[in-house]
Amino acid sequence: MVYRVFIIEDDRGIAEALKAQLGKWNLQSAYVQNFRAVMEEFSAYDPHLVLIDIGLPFFNGYHWCGEIRKVSKVPIIFISSAADNMNIVMAMNMGADDFVVKPFDQSVLVAKVQALLRRTYDYIGALPVIEHRGAVLNTADHTLMLGEDRVELSKNEYRIILALMENRGRIVSREALMERLWATESFVDENTLSVNVNRLRKKLDAAGLPDFITTKVGLGYIIE
Repeated sequence: MVYRVFIIEDDRGIAEALKAQLGKWNLQSAYVQNFRAVMEEFSAYDPHLVLIDIGLPFFNGYHWCGEIRKVSKVPIIFISSAADNMNIVMAMNMGADDFVVKPFDQSVLVAKVQALLRRTYDYIGALPVIEHRGAVLNTADHTLMLGEDRVELSKNEYRIILALMENRGRIVSREALMERLWATESFVDENTLSVNVNRLRKKLDAAGLPDFITTKVGLGYIIE
């Protein structure tokens, strides 16, 4: 699995250097292009981890950390030269998972990123099954079991529920789900995704899992 890191940093040189360093360790990354649309870019990229500075244009990093925490439990690491105790405590109280002081050694930052990703996600990859609310998804044979009952899934339905169960508790954007389907399909549009999600919901309802997938209007879908 390739993890995605979203960089909220207004120093383009630092952002590009971080992107290059993360890439050396097989970590995908993207940095904010428009600081008036941070949440739109965050939702579209659907990252596994966020690196964020405190001093940013328009709104500071605390603001965006709070906005992200309204919709996601994604790990957040602050990177800032404002390293006094008040700022560190503020960052942690806003929902950050770590704080790295600028200037920093890029290899140390990458090590912290890898450690946090490992703690947050690796247990999923270590097991052949993902379980939630009694539903057991076997990633080895692509089956979904509820008790003794097996729910038959199409390839697209499996890809959708896998993405949602891998990120349970976090919103998965429609764009991220379409990317999952695009990986093997020639073209997937908004309507195709909606049709597949609705079919999947009907199968889950019939199996005794009503409201297993929740729609977050304008953001995407979530399994809570």
